[in-house]
Amino acid sequence: MNGGLNLSVLDGWWAEAYDGLNGFAIGAGRTHSHPDIHDARDAGDLYRVLRDEVIPLYYGRDQDGLPRGWIKRMKRTIRTLGWRFNADRMVMDYALHCYVPAAGGTSCSLMR
Repeated sequence: MNGGLNLSVLDGWWAEAYDGLNGFAIGAGRTHSHPDIHDARDAGDLYRVLRDEVIPLYYGRDQDGLPRGWIKRMKRTIRTLGWRFNADRMVMDYALHCYVPAAGGTSCSLMR
């Protein structure tokens, strides 16, 4: 994790990872059965987040020309995401919670 700030809808891993300060969320995880309404809602939320959060935070510079608020979020992203959301954890989660139970037991070479 290199401190890149995520900006995404709250589904999948981002719904689990987002804490309000380690990136940006589009919407509040709401869905709608009608695709046009769902897309319009997401678009409106995206534009609002860009206008009200992302752009001001990125372009808000201090006397040294640094975006301190942006840097603070980058550091939080590194602290909160890297250890939880990586390929090693993903493989172990799949092995322990999906593949081993599907195989019918815990005696598996992956468990050694």
